[in-house]
Amino acid sequence: MTTTRSLVVPLPDTTATCQARRRLDELVKPVGSLGRLEELAAWLCGAHGTVPPRPLDDVRVAVFAGDHGVSAAPPGAPGVSAYPRELTAAMVRVFQAGTSGVTVLAREVGARVRVLDIAVDAELDDVARDVVARKVRRGSGAIDVEDALTPGEAEQAFSVGRAVADEEVDAGADLLIPGDMGIGNSTVAAALVGASLGLPAHRVVGTGTGVDETGHAHKVAVVERALHRVEGRVADPFDRLTALGSACAAATAGFLVQAAVRSTPVVLDGVFSLAAALVARDIAPDAARWWLAGHRSTEPAQSVALTALGLEPILDLGLRLGEGSGAVQAVPVLRAARAVLADMGSLADLT
Repeated sequence: MTTTRSLVVPLPDTTATCQARRRLDELVKPVGSLGRLEELAAWLCGAHGTVPPRPLDDVRVAVFAGDHGVSAAPPGAPGVSAYPRELTAAMVRVFQAGTSGVTVLAREVGARVRVLDIAVDAELDDVARDVVARKVRRGSGAIDVEDALTPGEAEQAFSVGRAVADEEVDAGADLLIPGDMGIGNSTVAAALVGASLGLPAHRVVGTGTGVDETGHAHKVAVVERALHRVEGRVADPFDRLTALGSACAAATAGFLVQAAVRSTPVVLDGVFSLAAALVARDIAPDAARWWLAGHRSTEPAQSVALTALGLEPILDLGLRLGEGSGAVQAVPVLRAARAVLADMGSLADLT
């Protein structure tokens, strides 16, 4: 199976971007006075190939859910998360009920949320047929002692992510947001970012769900072991996903790449989507031109990934929930940026 076949990523329309910048300078305001809103408005014009850009009416969040072997811990021993791994399956049901953080926040901006079981370590037949249909495996390996995936599973999950992006774009999506759910996600993300950028564990490991000092030290040690275990064998992005990632990370990478193939802008969320973005960029470098950063989380791995991708977050609210919850908060800012070009008058109208 060749998952990267037909990965032809178009480039944003630079002519539309330049036209937008000229139009912004002609609006009834001092030049550059709307700051970042003007940058975002011009970026959207390049993505849509038109001035003003199209309305962002149909925003869709795809939450890729999965469990990680690295999250298992004996009773009483420190773990990489403040919560037990069984919470992942329970949270998938919360997403389906519409009462999770991202579903509540998404409703406020009119965004739709879809959750997909990529590698949850439970049977979820009672939740939704579509959730189960996308499962690649149950859980993943503990990355400090073994590979996360077996050969071929990263490519399989990548293809699933591409298919999900196609489905959302075909259904009319104007803007896509990758979400994530999985106990241990920030540990896997830290390992992927460390391996992608050649950084040691202490530079990329944060507190995740809120582990204490002992838990943080344990988490650093886990990521150190994982990075040492795969040293010298993760230059290839699919090898990296196999060794240190997860099926849901590979699916997220596929989702990001295919959104770019389909010329659809993406707003990235927290550390997990940024870790997947680093890998996706290695698979399809031009795909990064279609991504914005929704917010800055509290995780150090997300900050270094933002720098590596040359992305400036739209918001900085101190969020660390994940799920796509920070990215959906950036949607009103993008809509405001579009409105500037669509509705403001020009200086020429004053004469």
